[in-house]
Amino acid sequence: MNAPADGLRSATVDPAVDWDAVRAEFPLLAREVHGKPLLYFDSANTGQKPAVVIDAVNDFYRHHNANVSRAVHQLGSEATDAYEGARRALARFVNVRHDELVLCSGTTFALNLVAWSWALPRLSAGDVILLTRMEHHANIVPWQLVAARAGATIRVVDLAPDGSLDIDTVRAAMTTEVRLFTFTHVSNVLGTVTPVRALCREARRRGITTVVDGSQALPHRPVDIAALGCDFYAFTGHKMCGPTGTGALWARAEHLAAMEPFMGGGEMIREVSFDGTTYNDGPYRFEAGTPNIAGFVGLGAAVGYLEALGMARVEAREQALLAHLTEELQSIEGLRILGTAPGKAAVVSFLVDGAHAHDLATLLDLEGIAIRSGQHCAHPLLAWLGVAATCRASLAFYNTHEEVERFVAALRKVRMLLA
Repeated sequence: MNAPADGLRSATVDPAVDWDAVRAEFPLLAREVHGKPLLYFDSANTGQKPAVVIDAVNDFYRHHNANVSRAVHQLGSEATDAYEGARRALARFVNVRHDELVLCSGTTFALNLVAWSWALPRLSAGDVILLTRMEHHANIVPWQLVAARAGATIRVVDLAPDGSLDIDTVRAAMTTEVRLFTFTHVSNVLGTVTPVRALCREARRRGITTVVDGSQALPHRPVDIAALGCDFYAFTGHKMCGPTGTGALWARAEHLAAMEPFMGGGEMIREVSFDGTTYNDGPYRFEAGTPNIAGFVGLGAAVGYLEALGMARVEAREQALLAHLTEELQSIEGLRILGTAPGKAAVVSFLVDGAHAHDLATLLDLEGIAIRSGQHCAHPLLAWLGVAATCRASLAFYNTHEEVERFVAALRKVRMLLA
């Protein structure tokens, strides 16, 4: 399958989607907060769940609940089929083989798995792990831990003033000491979309292994992992309309075959004796213990929902909302948007002169509006930006243009209260 340089699949956008009907499929969005209709602008934190996902989890517990791969009875077979069906659905969604997809609790676990099972045994003193300035803590701390053990060092690629990542700057940082380059597909603070395919191509030419954090990409745009050219790709289910505690790591088959497990227990073995253990094949050797079966059943339903909606439609809807929100925010005197890279995702971090981010978010909550305030698990990035905290409004396809207008009106109101 062919894909553009950033790994996005091309598709025809159907403008005739009834977005009001789509929104009605998300039960939580109909509730009130502090006596006012909920306005949820925090989807970069976690996505809301359509009824089909909630119903799938409910149905599993009511009618199919059993453990996977451990029983020959009917319920056990149904549970195993549903769990493995979710793996196949996820693999289809991102265009990879299902036997290269490790199911896990999310991106944080997936990145730690790569750090401890793949990177640590291969790192030596003097090696360099390359990161970008905009990484989430989940894509910083695991590498610090293994680098300290191996005697390796961390090198950071800085950003352009608009928050974009310049390929020439990255190329210059790819010296002979670099063994691994790990970076986000989409920044959770700036909305910057990195040129993943080009970055992976440059790394591959130099024998550098690539790890991509896809948490903020998969929920909002079509992604074809096979077209990216990376070695590992991690993502989280709860941001893409699925239950919490779900996610996956895609890895090339040769990497999975060469990696030792870093957790032991049931399901990751073929045979156990007190003299030693024979491990299962990947990805199963990395799935010790009872998994979040119902959660993955729900994630499989979420994938089906997103596929039916169409990720190209999702991206187009969110880009239209982003353009509207950006235009409205730019009309507010004293408001500064952090992150203006071309082609950015629907994430807007901002500051308002004379108002602390937490104060703004608290007063907006009283208006029924949910946004994020703080450092967004990106302390090094905010330090580089020279700010202590920001407000972040992050959009999803189930938001509306009317909500954009309401949000901006509420922001003007609470700003006056803080003046």
